[in-house]
Amino acid sequence: MKVALVALIAALTTTSAQAPLSYSVRRAGAVHVDGIISDSEWGRAAWTSDFVDIEGAAKPRPLLRTRAKLLWDDAYLYIAAELTEPHVWGTLMERDAVIYRDNDFEVFIDPDGDTFDYYELEINALGTVWDLFLTKPYRDNGHAINAWDIRGLQSAVHINGTLNNPADQDTSWTIELALPWSVLKEAAPEHRAPVAGDEWRLNFSRVEWDVVARAGTYVKERRPEHNWVWSPQGTINMHAPEKWGRIHFEQ
Repeated sequence: MKVALVALIAALTTTSAQAPLSYSVRRAGAVHVDGIISDSEWGRAAWTSDFVDIEGAAKPRPLLRTRAKLLWDDAYLYIAAELTEPHVWGTLMERDAVIYRDNDFEVFIDPDGDTFDYYELEINALGTVWDLFLTKPYRDNGHAINAWDIRGLQSAVHINGTLNNPADQDTSWTIELALPWSVLKEAAPEHRAPVAGDEWRLNFSRVEWDVVARAGTYVKERRPEHNWVWSPQGTINMHAPEKWGRIHFEQ
């Protein structure tokens, strides 16, 4: 019954919005997680298409480029992201703070694609992480379990410029993540890591605030944040897992 309901929801939502995007995840060699996306480590991985507004093609394209790559091996799902940014800033340094109050990069993963029991990870330019588990979407009275951690997570940020310095103009910030299957398999089919041929649901989001320089620091303007994503949701809500993209694991 639950699978049939999910299929119905997906069919109804894709009639008024773009169908979810897909990405083929290739096997990795050794990936050193330092925030630097080197060709020697990531050359086999293709970039995703550039992120778009969360609501889709009806909205203007983002002013700043965002894209990501994925790889996998027997131990980890690897994610790299490049966020073009002339003003790199961050304030939150406590793990599991509400990271999207800063500019951030977000990952959403639903291993079995049933819209229940899924993961969320957010990271800012300081490298501060918020990882949480949701048993169901907020629309279904779901609640975030903030005490849940991706044990063994590796994460790093590299800034092409200077952090929290309005006196200059930056280029971008880049991210590398290694998410262990030992944790991700908790909500996966048969509670196992993927094998070649498997498909998971995943999406990426970037939250971007408009800022001004004031007294040597960045101050957020009084306007809503921008929400830019890989696979558009059709609405300002990341917690509709049936609209996330699909990733296919290759050998």
